[in-house]
Amino acid sequence: MQILYLDEIDSTQKYLKEKLQNKELQAPIAVCAKAQNSGIGSRNNSWESAKGNLFLSFALALKQLPSDLQLESSSIYFSYLLKETLQVSGSKVWIKWPNDFYLDDKKIGGMITNIIGDTIVCGVGLNISDAPKEFAKLDISIDTKVLLENYFKNIEKKVLWKQVFSKYKLEFYRNQSFFTHSNGVKVSLGDATLNDDGSLNINGERIYSLR
Repeated sequence: MQILYLDEIDSTQKYLKEKLQNKELQAPIAVCAKAQNSGIGSRNNSWESAKGNLFLSFALALKQLPSDLQLESSSIYFSYLLKETLQVSGSKVWIKWPNDFYLDDKKIGGMITNIIGDTIVCGVGLNISDAPKEFAKLDISIDTKVLLENYFKNIEKKVLWKQVFSKYKLEFYRNQSFFTHSNGVKVSLGDATLNDDGSLNINGERIYSLR
């Protein structure tokens, strides 16, 4: 994976998507910035974070994904691989469905995914060095370049979805006191059941991650 390191940018996600659409870059490729002033979060909210945190976007051709991975489950898949990468270094981070990084009951980051033609683009924001009010930061010290090297090594292994999901399912109970959004409505995860494709059943409704 080639990684472009930038000092400051409005949004790594916006930058990478534009470069891909203009054929200036092609997958596999990643962009990492030291600072970001107009980040994009879940549900098109802005992601505000301090300089020195992780601002990352990367792109992979759809044909590079594991054969059993449905696109709707991509956020869970790539989030969980990053969680495992951090866990090896001693972090207690966990994944709130479908794509948020948490320590205990505090959010420390998140991931969004987009499809552009035959390419998937993933954007990651993670509080490594500092956190805004009501958020938390990573519980370990880690060099960004080392983290990304290890993370992309894990991605390149093309671990099957069913292997990732079997581990994620064991930890899903941690979601019970939290909420998610469906069609703009806040819904409790307390009574949610997890399907094999990563979607949820809540009150008879099937909900997919569309982030």
